Amino acid sequence: MAGKYYEELEPGMRIRHSLGRTITEMDNVLFSTLTMNTQPLHINEDFASASQFGTRIVNGIFTMGLVVGLSVAELTEGTIVANLSYENIVHPRPVFHGDTIYAETEVLSKRESKSNPQRGIVRLRQTGINQHGQTVLELERSVLFLKKPN
Repeated sequence: MAGKYYEELEPGMRIRHSLGRTITEMDNVLFSTLTMNTQPLHINEDFASASQFGTRIVNGIFTMGLVVGLSVAELTEGTIVANLSYENIVHPRPVFHGDTIYAETEVLSKRESKSNPQRGIVRLRQTGINQHGQTVLELERSVLFLKKPN
């Protein structure tokens, strides 16, 4: 598997994920409408043009999903059981159509599962960074990882 097993992750480890993705207008509008988010800052250019941003901004939940998704191939692909929690989510800067987002992951802590010796819980900090090197999202999540097969 491309993902990392519990034993391969250590606190302090940092992974700069290789993929980046440019967000399109279609991404934002489709995600917002599919999730019934009628916030005009996301879907109404006339409304958003009079806001402090001067244009529509990308749905923050989409941005969060994208940052986590950018980490899958090098971190969790095939090696996790479940995401257990998402916490301390902050959006320090808005994301706009045309921005390219990259992701970084830091391993904060880890512990073995108390209920299953073949699994361990890893706490991660994930950061979304735009094409200008500015942080647009930070979050922490706890993930139930598989241990290496015997």
